Amino acid sequence: MAAKRDFTDRFLKSIKPAARGKRDMHWDAQVPGLGLRVTDKSSNNDIGTFTLTRRWPGSDNPAPRAIGRYPNVSLAEARTIARGWNADADKGVDPKVKEAERRREEDRRRADTFGAAFDAYATERLSRLRTGAEVKKAIERYARPKWGTLPICKIRRADVKELIRGIHKSAPVAGNRTLAYLKTFFAWAAEEELIEASPAAAMKPLADEVRRDRVLSHSEIRAIWEACGELGAFGRAFRFMLATGQRRTECGELAWREIDREALLWTLPRERAKADRAHEIPLSDIAMRILDECPKLNDFVFSTGRGATATGAATPIAGWSKAKAALDKLAFKKLQPIAIERGEEAPATFAEWHLHDLRRTCATNLAKLGVDRIVISKLLNHAEGGVTGIYDRHERDAEKRAAMERWGQRLQEIVAGAGGDNVVQLTARGRDHHV
Repeated sequence: MAAKRDFTDRFLKSIKPAARGKRDMHWDAQVPGLGLRVTDKSSNNDIGTFTLTRRWPGSDNPAPRAIGRYPNVSLAEARTIARGWNADADKGVDPKVKEAERRREEDRRRADTFGAAFDAYATERLSRLRTGAEVKKAIERYARPKWGTLPICKIRRADVKELIRGIHKSAPVAGNRTLAYLKTFFAWAAEEELIEASPAAAMKPLADEVRRDRVLSHSEIRAIWEACGELGAFGRAFRFMLATGQRRTECGELAWREIDREALLWTLPRERAKADRAHEIPLSDIAMRILDECPKLNDFVFSTGRGATATGAATPIAGWSKAKAALDKLAFKKLQPIAIERGEEAPATFAEWHLHDLRRTCATNLAKLGVDRIVISKLLNHAEGGVTGIYDRHERDAEKRAAMERWGQRLQEIVAGAGGDNVVQLTARGRDHHV
């Protein structure tokens, strides 16, 4: 064995590479067994490997174990590790076994964090839910930054309250939604025995949510319709939502293959429908005219031709919030002269409304036209509850088509400024319908 000497950084950095095909060992005088193994490939950035050579528990002969490469592992770090290994070995504890157990414990600790538990929950449950992406987005935004690395069993009721209060200050509805998502997640965690009990159980939302009942007036419908004419693909999508009464995502992701022009029918596949069942929507003349205005740029009806993925696949339109903001500004400008034309006072603002109000406006006008509640429910693809849901399996295709024809004609009158807000007698495809 070569003579020992007190290692210093200056000495270690002065060591030359070993002869070709050879290895040199240099020994530290301060820590028994600590050495630096140098090969013929030594360089200034990788001088050699710190090792600790001794008789390890369960072995009769001394053997070296690598600590790390110098200078990535500093001299001070190497000495600290070597002293710890020597202390463990003197007690009959193999440092390798101890380190393996430490790593296993660290893996277990990481697996028990809120972030890891939620990832497992997302894979097992959220991946099967249509609202899964929405839930994940809320948790990623609000909960993971605070609790991601925290053991899930350490999250207390007070922590949940603090989180929800913080969200509630700026976004009350988001606070309610996040609480609901956390309740479901923590209930799952309790079932999986990751926690003893849910820290969110029985917690009540902080914000009172008022069920929206906003229905657009005829003047507002006309203003929005005219404004849509200046918004390209988004404008056509907004109009189609109003004409069909279907949801934003269902209309926004409409594919050409879902349209049967001969049958005047849109078949929404089960995997795209919120109700998790295929849905057929009869298309009125006004709805078909909207489709006729759409250029076939790719697989999607409402498309700007942009937004392809890295693989070249087309994507549906995105950026609804920005488009809605533009629509609001244009619609307000249109609303003022429309109101004056109708003998109404010019409004100072366009009252707040949401895109979902297009769907409610369609449904409300169908009811005004005398359409049966069950037919409206089937047109909106709502689930019927109670006895009705069990026994009424009839799709009412004829009634649905007649209803959409009536609404299409009424909508055409509204956007043309040819009718008031009162219900009038309409004619649908050559048949008189008193409404």
